Amino acid sequence: MRIAVIGTRGFPNVQGGVERHCECLYSRFGGPVEEIKVYRRCPYLSPETKSSHYPRISFVDLPSTRIKGFEAVFHTFLCCLHLLFHRVDVVHIHNIGPGMFTPLLRLFGFKVVITYHSANYEHKKWGAIAKMILRLSESLSFGFANEIIFVNKFQMEKAPASIQKKSVYIPNGIDCITRSCATDYLEKIGAEKGGYVLGVGRLTPEKGFEYLVKAVNQLDEVKQLVIAGAADHGDGYLQHLKDLDVNKKTIFAGFVGGEDLRQLYSHARMFVLSSVNEGFPLVMLEAMGYGLPIVVSDIPATHLVVLPEGCYATSCDVNSFKKRIGAMYADCGKVAYDLSDYDWDEVVRQTHAMYCEAVQ
Repeated sequence: MRIAVIGTRGFPNVQGGVERHCECLYSRFGGPVEEIKVYRRCPYLSPETKSSHYPRISFVDLPSTRIKGFEAVFHTFLCCLHLLFHRVDVVHIHNIGPGMFTPLLRLFGFKVVITYHSANYEHKKWGAIAKMILRLSESLSFGFANEIIFVNKFQMEKAPASIQKKSVYIPNGIDCITRSCATDYLEKIGAEKGGYVLGVGRLTPEKGFEYLVKAVNQLDEVKQLVIAGAADHGDGYLQHLKDLDVNKKTIFAGFVGGEDLRQLYSHARMFVLSSVNEGFPLVMLEAMGYGLPIVVSDIPATHLVVLPEGCYATSCDVNSFKKRIGAMYADCGKVAYDLSDYDWDEVVRQTHAMYCEAVQ
């Protein structure tokens, strides 16, 4: 079986939850899958990323733009043209934006599996026209895909019954975590071991970092906040966050991966997810894997795992985050979470089963 993957910017060392999801998923495939052809967007690839190798994975690096709202459409169109001359058994599309090309791929004779990561039209960064297009893309994805994977079971339950018949809920997984003893990256950015609150994610409005920055600035006991993430399109949101950081407590680390990110997770005092919208936040699972006390927005995605009531802060409410962070910061210790339901090997098995269903 040969698989083509569309809808990710690429991996490794490319920022994004979908990108991390794809890296963890496809790097584990074996058995009857002969080849996985991953389409990547050239502007996001470093020389080190371009030279990376994985068993059974071949990368196809195609041109793209970094224009918000256009890059995914343009790149996916190029992927479809390339696939006309490089046939595969199943095309796996990630997210509903690229999913607008599902009817075209079906017309070309391909079997299509869609992974629905999040309702992108709920994100603040999109205007009215973009949201309308994303809703249309969702409808086309639902109607023409052979099989649909939801990483968020609540999102699947909102879909029509006819769509649920060809859908399955497969949550994200978590890697086996080993904490880092090194602190050289912390020293480089000026973070105090065991004394900082950690936030991880792309710097976009749906991540709600402004509520976290404001809450930390109002807590005298919290001396540092580290935000690991970069902006995709311009620095307007980053500058907004810096303006809100009136007491200069926040370290904006930019995109962090590999050993540097391990150090941040390993030595944080606690983790906060302040998102307004999420599909299934991998960073939350990662923080739990490191045993960090966590505070999360009270949104459907964060209820996909079982957390104590004291971990939830009202979404978009600075005072609620301030209260929850303050209470947890005063008495922090490592926490043992049951993450047995979030196994990447099981995710691989179930995803392969969906490929088989699509082909049959």
